[in-house]
Amino acid sequence: MPLLVVGISVLVLLLLMTRLRLNGFAALLLVAVGVALVQGIPVATIPDVLSAGIGDQIGDTMLTIGLGAMVGRVMGDAGAAQRIAGKLLDAFGPRWVQVAMVVTSMLIGVTMFYEVAFVIIVPIAFTLVRVTGAKLLWVGLPMSIALSTMHSFLPPHPGPTAVAATFHASAGLTLFYGLFVAVPAGALIALAWPRLPFVARMTPAIPKGLVSEREFTDEEMPGLGWALFVAMFPVVLIVAAAVTDMAASGESPFLHVVAFVGSAPIALLLTLCLAVWAFGPRIGRSLSDVGASCGSAAQAMAMILLVIGAGGAFKNVLVEGGISDYIKDVTDGWSISPIVLAWLVAVILRIALGSATVAVVTASGVALPLLAGSGVHPEVMVLAVACGSIAFSHVNDPGFWLFKEYFNLSVIEAIKVRTSYTTVLAVLGLGGVLAVEWVLDALSL
Repeated sequence: MPLLVVGISVLVLLLLMTRLRLNGFAALLLVAVGVALVQGIPVATIPDVLSAGIGDQIGDTMLTIGLGAMVGRVMGDAGAAQRIAGKLLDAFGPRWVQVAMVVTSMLIGVTMFYEVAFVIIVPIAFTLVRVTGAKLLWVGLPMSIALSTMHSFLPPHPGPTAVAATFHASAGLTLFYGLFVAVPAGALIALAWPRLPFVARMTPAIPKGLVSEREFTDEEMPGLGWALFVAMFPVVLIVAAAVTDMAASGESPFLHVVAFVGSAPIALLLTLCLAVWAFGPRIGRSLSDVGASCGSAAQAMAMILLVIGAGGAFKNVLVEGGISDYIKDVTDGWSISPIVLAWLVAVILRIALGSATVAVVTASGVALPLLAGSGVHPEVMVLAVACGSIAFSHVNDPGFWLFKEYFNLSVIEAIKVRTSYTTVLAVLGLGGVLAVEWVLDALSL
């Protein structure tokens, strides 16, 4: 049974990494090869399947995470991150630092991918931890939860956008309705989870090399205007591209330029150039000093990228092994509410495959025939699938490894924290989606 294979592979992976202390990159590749053999993937093609999975995952994340880490390190070494962190503390106060993280993350995360927003905001979170003396998860976890919610629930993020196209739903209405689900659910979990006893007992340290450990005086730091301008520069570019894509149609050179400049890698590359120009003199007297700062960030990211790439290989083996097709066949005959079915299929696929995008696309294909004649609003169906796709993030999800490595957690700790919060978010999301459908029916919209 394919789902049994998935369960056993996860247990083996946990054994390799916890009991045998095997490196995450090697453990993921070993388990991926084992699953490929069990699922009947031809031996001669297994290396290609692994390479394709690594390539797809690294291709999507290496430029974003690498450039984002460099921007964060330059801002940290110049004192810009400390300047922004200090102003957040002045505005919200140390007591409300978590609220500051949630508000900032939700505003930035509405249109930005989880990974992009994460690497932009995390230097500020690290700086707040150092300045306030708070625990890393106390400050960083609300940021991650808020970003996860925005990324998984709402267009223009890739999963919800793809499902909206399948259901012929309005992306604008999906975003509007989704905000009533995502904001309260995300804020509730973001503020509650760090207070849970099993989370509060964890005391990971900030990973070395990702942020400056220097304390700056007020005179040494750049002005708030420049610090915010550089930090928000990629946000503005990416948001402008997303809004233009949703509002405009047709072909024109202008739209192509906006899409190019607003793509995450280009936006971050331009931001890195801007940061070097604006803050370089504060780091050192020559470009080699700035290069050393960027190099330090790249070295710290090397193992993170390798583990994320191996997670992509594991995910691709599960897909190529036919597990998504098996789940689709099994659930085709279920006679339950279209909203619940769409959510449930997305949850099962997410558990089995790890990829939220694969989960939402496949689940939408299963639920599409049920939409016609059901009376369910297509935008609500989009939200149901999107909410299900966030559930049970674990070792076959590359985003799990990003979270684990940045917050310096063990595999078991990451499962306790991330797997639990993503699952509760999915359940709260389903409740919110059912409530939205009830309200829309009552209003006859």
